[in-house]
Amino acid sequence: MEEKSIEEQVMIKAGQARKLAKYMSSTQDLVEEQIQKAFMRGDFDNLEGAGKPLNLYENPYEPSELRMTFRILKNNDFAPYWIELGKEIDGDFEKLAQEVEYFKKYTLIILREKPSSQRFKRYERKKANFYREIRSLLNDISHKITDYNLHCPTFREGRANIMVDERMYQVIREIEQVIEGNIYP
Repeated sequence: MEEKSIEEQVMIKAGQARKLAKYMSSTQDLVEEQIQKAFMRGDFDNLEGAGKPLNLYENPYEPSELRMTFRILKNNDFAPYWIELGKEIDGDFEKLAQEVEYFKKYTLIILREKPSSQRFKRYERKKANFYREIRSLLNDISHKITDYNLHCPTFREGRANIMVDERMYQVIREIEQVIEGNIYP
C-alpha cells in the first residue's frame, strides 16, 4: 500500500470538505425553498397564536419535574442552589483578585519606606499570613466548584475546577515580581 504525501492528504481532505459544504449548502437551500413554497401557498396563514407574542414562560431545557420548583423560586426572587453558588464563586474570584492587588500595593508601600529589620520581619509575617489566607480562599473556591458541578443539571453548565497549587504559584509570582521590581529591604 502506497503512503500518500502530506500534500496529497491535504488535497483529499479539502475535496471532502468541499463536497460536504456543497451538500450542506444544497440542503439548506432545499429547506429554504420548501419554506418559501409553503409560505406562498398560505400554509402559515391562520396558525394558532399568529400575531401574538411567544410564550417564553417555560424553559424547554429545564427538567419537567423541576418546573414547578423553579417557578416558585423565580416568583420569590430566588434561584436554584447551583446558580446562587455560581454567583458566589464569581464573587470569590473577584475577592481573590482584589486581595492580591491590595497586597501588591501594600508591598510597594513597604518597599518605598525606609528599610528596618523590624519592618522587614513584620512584612514577612504579613506576607506568610496573606499566602495562607489566599490558599484557604483557593481551597474554598475549589470545593465550591466541585459542589457546583455536582448540583449543576447539565455538564455543559459545569465549571473547570482550579488547580490550587498552580493558582497559588501565580499569586506568589505576582507578589515576588513586585518585590523584584523594587529594592527589597
